[in-house]
Amino acid sequence: MPDDIDEALDAVGPRLRALRKQRDTTLAELSATTGISVSTLSRLESGDRRPTLEQLLPLARAHGVTLDELVDAPPTGDPRIHLRPETRFGMTVLPLTRRAGGIQAYKLVIPANSGRSEPTLRTHEGYEWVYVLNGRLRLVLGEHDIVMRPGEAAEFDTHVPHWFGAADGAAVEFLSLFGKQGERAHIRARPAESA
Repeated sequence: MPDDIDEALDAVGPRLRALRKQRDTTLAELSATTGISVSTLSRLESGDRRPTLEQLLPLARAHGVTLDELVDAPPTGDPRIHLRPETRFGMTVLPLTRRAGGIQAYKLVIPANSGRSEPTLRTHEGYEWVYVLNGRLRLVLGEHDIVMRPGEAAEFDTHVPHWFGAADGAAVEFLSLFGKQGERAHIRARPAESA
């Protein structure tokens, strides 16, 4: 890693000179803009002196480039999360979180006519919160048989026997927040305004 830093800093001088020449700016003009002396700028461009962060920031600003462009930093990783869907119990499960422990988020899709019409109730450790996005979700929870529509949510202890399915044979999509240790989702809401 130190070799990469050394190489990047060694390459800054020629890049500084090229940027200044492209903008047809003199060392004196650049000195007036950045507050860095002409002699220091000259030594930076020739490679006789390595730049410091305090010098690089005003130089990047003066040349209208980012600090990354000035030092030719390697590209950073793609910030998007590329999670892979899995199929479980006839549902497509897309994990939306990657961290271990705590509450996990999932998007679940039950395809149309998935064959999940006969409930097979299950129990396990944890606490779950579900929110219906599209379609109608049938939730069998203990003695309750509930049909949920888009925008409706439910939360329950997963020690209670439960099952999810499409209420009418059409596809259904929903979000699930699940905590294996029994963590509950905490929802903040403003109190109702008094009339």
